[in-house]
Amino acid sequence: MFNVRSMRKLPFSMLTLAWIVIWTLTMLAQPILLWTRGQAALTIGMSWTVVVQAATVLVILAQAWGWKRTISLLALVTLLAYLAEFWGSQTGFPFGEYHYTDVLQPQWAGVPLLIPLAWWMMLPPSWGVARLIVGERGRLPVFVFVSALAFTAWDLFLDPQMAAWGFWIWEQPGPYFGIPWVNYLGWLLVSALVTALARPRDLPLAPLVAVYAITWLLQTIGQGFFWSQPGPAICGFLGMGGMLLWARMKT
Repeated sequence: MFNVRSMRKLPFSMLTLAWIVIWTLTMLAQPILLWTRGQAALTIGMSWTVVVQAATVLVILAQAWGWKRTISLLALVTLLAYLAEFWGSQTGFPFGEYHYTDVLQPQWAGVPLLIPLAWWMMLPPSWGVARLIVGERGRLPVFVFVSALAFTAWDLFLDPQMAAWGFWIWEQPGPYFGIPWVNYLGWLLVSALVTALARPRDLPLAPLVAVYAITWLLQTIGQGFFWSQPGPAICGFLGMGGMLLWARMKT
């Protein structure tokens, strides 16, 4: 789909490919868990999917950068994401007024520990898409902005689905399938800030963009056909798909 030279020299190692396959299988297993084991098993399965995808992104970056640099970035992203979610759920800024329920465990100070991992599992793939769009020599502010757009496009899927499953609740539901628009401004702001502080370089583009594209495809199918959310499925398909198309046009 994408120009090979633009996807950087790092090929898919066997370890990277294995993790991507395992993560994809965990995603495909979600409807089966719902049909065979019910909602409680689905919640557990979804949690494990986040962990496996986060581990997949970790392995992808470690294969390119080494473990020391990768773990440092993991610590930075998850810490900033946790602080943003804690502040946001306590004050209503910048995402709007919401709170987490007790469904996702474990939690620390009212924030499920799974949430910072969810930021980690999709932010580097968004960086990969943004790097294809702005190029290797693209200015940092442009890269930061495009990364934030790519990351926030994913939330067109995520928030309506997670709110419908009762993982968090908005005090005043908004016009986007129950989600207030300010939430998306918050996502843009926080993801841009985290990206600006992380300043990622030498990204292994091929596997990161593959994770982004697989997420886009499976979220579209899942919400459109299994989770009875055709509206968010269409919007997410257009949002993330638009970012992938933009990247394709630039390569």
